[in-house]
Amino acid sequence: MPKYLILAEKPSAAKNFAKALGGSAGHFADFDYRIMNLRGHLMTFREPEEMVPETLAKKYKSWKLADMPWQLNDLNWQRTYIRTRTKGTTNKQLLDQIKAELKQGYDGIIIATDTDPSGEGDLLAFEAIDAMRWQGAVLRANFMDETPQSIQQAMRQLVPIADKWQYGPYLKGESRSRWDFASMQLTRIATTLVKGAGYAVVAREGRLKSVIIWKIYEQWQKINAYVPVPYYEVKFKDPAGHVFARKVDPKAEQIAWRHAQRSEGEADVATYHESAVANEKHTTKRQAPPKLIDLAGLAALLAPQGLSAKQVLSTYQKLYEAQYVSYPRTEDRNVTPEQFNELLPAVDQIADLVQVDRQLLSHRQPRKTHVKPQGSHGANRPGTKVPVSLDQLEKYGPGARQIYTTLAKNYLAMLAEDYVYDHVTADLLDYPDFKTAFNVPIALNYKAIFNVETDDTESQSATLGPTAQPELAEGKNPKPQTPTTKWIMAFLEKNNVGTGATRVSTLSDMSQGTKGMLNESRGKLTPTQTGNISAIMVENTWIASPKITKRLFEMMDEVEQFKMPMAQLLDSVTQVIAHDMPQMEANVANLTQRLGPPPKKRKVKAKPKAEQVTGIFKGQEVHFAKTWGNHTFTETEIADLLAGKTITFETTTKQKKPFTAKGQLGKRTFRGNEYTGFKLLKA
Repeated sequence: MPKYLILAEKPSAAKNFAKALGGSAGHFADFDYRIMNLRGHLMTFREPEEMVPETLAKKYKSWKLADMPWQLNDLNWQRTYIRTRTKGTTNKQLLDQIKAELKQGYDGIIIATDTDPSGEGDLLAFEAIDAMRWQGAVLRANFMDETPQSIQQAMRQLVPIADKWQYGPYLKGESRSRWDFASMQLTRIATTLVKGAGYAVVAREGRLKSVIIWKIYEQWQKINAYVPVPYYEVKFKDPAGHVFARKVDPKAEQIAWRHAQRSEGEADVATYHESAVANEKHTTKRQAPPKLIDLAGLAALLAPQGLSAKQVLSTYQKLYEAQYVSYPRTEDRNVTPEQFNELLPAVDQIADLVQVDRQLLSHRQPRKTHVKPQGSHGANRPGTKVPVSLDQLEKYGPGARQIYTTLAKNYLAMLAEDYVYDHVTADLLDYPDFKTAFNVPIALNYKAIFNVETDDTESQSATLGPTAQPELAEGKNPKPQTPTTKWIMAFLEKNNVGTGATRVSTLSDMSQGTKGMLNESRGKLTPTQTGNISAIMVENTWIASPKITKRLFEMMDEVEQFKMPMAQLLDSVTQVIAHDMPQMEANVANLTQRLGPPPKKRKVKAKPKAEQVTGIFKGQEVHFAKTWGNHTFTETEIADLLAGKTITFETTTKQKKPFTAKGQLGKRTFRGNEYTGFKLLKA
């Protein structure tokens, strides 16, 4: 009977696997097992200069433009352990523990990391497997989520991986990882140029970051350049308030019946008279529920409520680990028939929880628009495990209640009937070019559950006319839309750039810390000074082009499908850099013009050097500081220290708390340099 070590992605996943299989060790199906876990990525690429022959190290450490682009064939792509900042087991110690367990006699390792569309889970697993130098069998457990049913099914359908280089998901993950690493050259190029121009920032550039920051910067430039231009035109209005207007050709440069001056408009109105309403038509129409949302759509909907992309990402992940919601990093916008049927028994309970009338959920058959045979994890949706109350979710992080409610209502809308409305059209008898069109709700149905889009054509009155009066209407050229989370997510989706999850995680990363590229406030996105600099540097570059970025994602898919070798994908990095470097050299000249001169460097007063004492200590001349903390040694204390004696004195900590210091002179080390100084003895 085979014995396998199951490798989960993180401790929370290991707990869910243990719950599903009956313990952290035991027997399942036809094999014995032991569950151990990683902590996400434990390995990272070495520094570039460490992955090339010693003779090339200086070039690959350099940030000089003359040393780029790199020859990627020079790199051996070796990895090292990621340094952990938290106390406890280091990444090396964690892998050593797993490696020691493997020596107890295992027939194979089961990769039980997330099955995600980017290949990330497979990549981080093989990073660990390679670091442990495992030469035995490797099998893959592909699961849709961490529910017991899904995990058990995955363990009964293990996929053997004879060669990782012949395994598509790993190839995709590794090629993406190498591409992103090699593209650090763009950050080096941009940063070198901006620092040369006097701006002391790190200009981070990347295949998704640059697309986002340039689009947002460009939109703000349009807003800042906007000048309202009023115009005046004739429209008609009936007693119910329905407006009759002429159709505007959006491509037309000039519209003859729109006037720049109010007086011209008033003169035009005087040429019209009251007219009867004609050609009134009523058509009953239906509208199906909207698509199921992905993580990007969820973040966009919740941003106006004050939830940042980081909060949505973090809280959703915790809700997923608790099995209240489905897998976060999915690319699907539909569910499979199996997933639909799995959740169907729980919909009434979910409806009660989020206060949706069960009677609205009358369409309990799969919709072809929402339920399709093809799919993997399925769209983001509630899990089959339903919380007792929404209050129960608050411990999982900010916005947990809103995340679950929005997700649930979006899914439940699919089970409601179509929105039914009366589509009304009409024109004017004497002026047939003046038309009106509006919708009058007949049955809200799904819109009574989930309705986030405003409908400007919706009216509560179907009564028209019988006549309409001419009036002067004032308008102006539309102001460019303010960049918001919803706006940038719609742009990225329209251009097929990234997945919903990568869009949210990238936006979250760009909005973090004092050196962040964006300020995010209730969904409104504003570039920081660092963001403005990064945006200006990528104007007209390939790395900021949605078309180029979309093509890169397609190429990564082709690597996974063995339609393109990894080397060809990596060649595209060099092509991008060769194109973008001269463009960045041209762009740097725009910084001062657009942002003003760089701030003058503040002169930092040098900290006065502590007074030194010279004397003979243990037969050798030594020099040491006369002060320690806020205490100055007395002549007696200096003599005792040089004699090797222990001294005691009263002083305070950095927090101004009094304490008794006890110590003696000894050898100290600071940043690798040895010196003589006062050494505090342990109590």
